[in-house]
Amino acid sequence: MRRREDSFKHKMKAKRHKFRVAKIDRKEVPWDPSQLRIIKAHPCYSEKACHLFGRMHLPLAPKCNIQCKYCDRRYDCVNESRPGITSKVLTPKEAIEKTREVLKDHPYIKVLAVAGPGEPLFNEETFEFFRLAKEEFPNITRCVSTNGLLLPEKMDELVDLGVITITVTLNAIDPEIGKEIYEFVNFHGKMYKGREAAEILIENQLKGIKEAVKRRKIIKINTVYIPTINDKHVAHIAKEVSKMGVYIQNVIPLIPLYKFSQINPPTIQEKLEIQKACSGYVKQMRHCRQCRADAIGKLGKDIQHKLG
Repeated sequence: MRRREDSFKHKMKAKRHKFRVAKIDRKEVPWDPSQLRIIKAHPCYSEKACHLFGRMHLPLAPKCNIQCKYCDRRYDCVNESRPGITSKVLTPKEAIEKTREVLKDHPYIKVLAVAGPGEPLFNEETFEFFRLAKEEFPNITRCVSTNGLLLPEKMDELVDLGVITITVTLNAIDPEIGKEIYEFVNFHGKMYKGREAAEILIENQLKGIKEAVKRRKIIKINTVYIPTINDKHVAHIAKEVSKMGVYIQNVIPLIPLYKFSQINPPTIQEKLEIQKACSGYVKQMRHCRQCRADAIGKLGKDIQHKLG
């Protein structure tokens, strides 16, 4: 009887702490109430929140420092909904003005994010916008999406600017697989290709993720599921990031473009199977809409085309 009671208590304790404890330097660190409040109002981190709250992507970052073989960034594709595209790139001041206008009529917007169309941390405009947003909109969650190459060296600045949620696109933790995904990496002005490029990128991604969790940032991992390339590797990524204290992973099916235009995207069933395998390690985002870099509104209910 005693053993049964102990087992029940252990299960209940594990249930209470599921996805709410981060392991940092081998120590369990519980999520604090402020982090949980942010998660509950962030439509990408909470499936319930996506029905109540919205996000606003500000397209401020045109330059990118890596080339993924699935990425084709074109502007003025108003009928497409996918990462990396926008109808217009804004200046920081234009982005603040637009934010002001949107929030006036759409107070359910709770997240201001920079997600492209290039690499936000490779564009100074991103940081200028967050400086202005911190002053004018201090109570709205500031969010950034990044490929992670510059994340370690930009971490202090992101902390100072009050960026709370960070999404890192991590498609491989094995350079042999990474070299098949990335055409080149531009790191501090030098171009790298092949395995060397993948090694540099992955090293910085993992280092940046670990540092971000230490700084109490809430991390989402985006992993593009690419059949024949990383399909057998996605669960290994989930296992690795779970050890770092990442909150959630988003497995994104490939959109066949650029060098990967001939690869068939995964089926819905294949995606569900991968998510099931990954869910044993880290919480899965199952409500992603693969948003544009200028998306505004609730997930799946974008309103940017109505705003002019």
